[in-house]
Amino acid sequence: MKSKIYFIIIFVLAGYFVKSQNNTATISLQPDEKIWSGTILHGDKMPLPDGYQFDFYANNLMNQIQPLLISNKGLYVWSEEPFKFEIKGDKIIISNNLGEIKTGRHGTTLREARQFVSANFFPPSGKMPDELLFSEPQYNTWIELTYNQNQNDILKYAHAIIDNGFPPGVFMIDDTWQEDYGLWNFHPGRFPNPKKMIDELHEMGFKVMVWVCPFVSADQALIVRKIMKGKGFLMQKTDENTTWETAKDPAIIKWWNGYSALLDFTNPAAVEWFNSQLDRLVKDYGVDGFKLDAGDMNFYTSNALSKKPATPNRHCELYAQFGLRFPLNEYRACWKMAGQPLAQRLRDKNHSWTDMQKLIPHMIAEGLAGYTFSCPDMIGGGEYSSFLNMNSYDEALVVRSAQCHALMPMMQFSVAPWRILNEQNLTAVKKAVEIRKIFTPKIMELTKHSAKTGDPIISNLEYYFPNQGLANISDQFMLGENLLVAPMYKKGYSRKVTLPQGKWLADDGKKYKGGKTYTIEVPIDRIPYFEKQ
Repeated sequence: MKSKIYFIIIFVLAGYFVKSQNNTATISLQPDEKIWSGTILHGDKMPLPDGYQFDFYANNLMNQIQPLLISNKGLYVWSEEPFKFEIKGDKIIISNNLGEIKTGRHGTTLREARQFVSANFFPPSGKMPDELLFSEPQYNTWIELTYNQNQNDILKYAHAIIDNGFPPGVFMIDDTWQEDYGLWNFHPGRFPNPKKMIDELHEMGFKVMVWVCPFVSADQALIVRKIMKGKGFLMQKTDENTTWETAKDPAIIKWWNGYSALLDFTNPAAVEWFNSQLDRLVKDYGVDGFKLDAGDMNFYTSNALSKKPATPNRHCELYAQFGLRFPLNEYRACWKMAGQPLAQRLRDKNHSWTDMQKLIPHMIAEGLAGYTFSCPDMIGGGEYSSFLNMNSYDEALVVRSAQCHALMPMMQFSVAPWRILNEQNLTAVKKAVEIRKIFTPKIMELTKHSAKTGDPIISNLEYYFPNQGLANISDQFMLGENLLVAPMYKKGYSRKVTLPQGKWLADDGKKYKGGKTYTIEVPIDRIPYFEKQ
């Protein structure tokens, strides 16, 4: 009896729950308690509905993930290892936990819970990614060139950015610039003089990133192994009787670009080799940083053996650590890297109003999960197949997407707006860039503050205005504490806006009393925002 009383006292004082022997735990919810989680791709479902369940093991949903639950009543749940959870009525059921579950309540609001988990489980590093990622628009060559990255067209795209009145910023050269996966040299046929190309981009005011991944083309695997002078820097093919010492061949993994071998970053030799490839690109060509793609947990399959035991989650985490060496970086797949100076991006969105409506809730989820340095995919959508038929794209969608990006931490172009938009719509996109310039000092201030404190740059209304019935609003967001942004997220020219209590001044000069919902007109060139007075 004494041991049970002692355990209860420890639970109350420390707020921790240690996993039970049967590997399950139940957490009681308070009336009207709402839950947000670190499942970024499900941000549009948040706060999470009754019956929602998710297993963090080996499933990052092709985006960032964080083993975290927080609520609008101060509840938090965290573990260093994956676990499964289900929301069932007035309870959260925890199961399949591979490590200690830490849970408790800190304060009585979403903000208090979020600040506690940030300080205790993923404290901010004090550093931020390269400032240019935030201060100017980014440009990615993917939609324009897809699998035909080449020196001539890259320079044409860069010059068109300047010629059409857009400011230079970070310039990302995407997949297929390289000779092959694992052979990180500029393709000699498509890039006759890559150093000259990058020098020219620098002279125009751009910083240059190139795309990389942890894969090695299957027909290159033996060549790269020879370079390494020994086996083991690749995940090894295995069965139940194979050990790392007895394995003879690389595992071949299916991914979106075919079948390839996969680097094993539990092996220091593989880490050293990959670092040497990145450093060589910086030294020989003047590359400024890297878009580190892939690294998804599902690629680390059960028949792929690493030198040191590691969960798929841990493999994803090890890959993400490469970006810490380069202030100019970008990731799409991450595990437990919140609070670190890594630029994150939402997974590719389709060119559709359905996916457009997910940008705000997914970005809110990023901030709540701790991935505050984040970009909402590419303007107009990053799924290249949406643009293969140039008769099917929607000009208004591109404009509204740019407006949604404009007051978020980052904005990234890929499809060239001057190529696909009429004069009126192109002017509206340029106006969005100009509005961002007005608020760039505020964005930079919030970004630097986030690097020190871990606080989100953008958040939902519930974060700053608790207990006002705003928890389910996910089509508006706060930029800092006092600027409410309500961009058009669907087809049309009017929308409803709910304002928290207080006095608000709109972008068009109109004054509003908070605690009410209004219908406002949103012409094609307007980004509605409201400053708290």
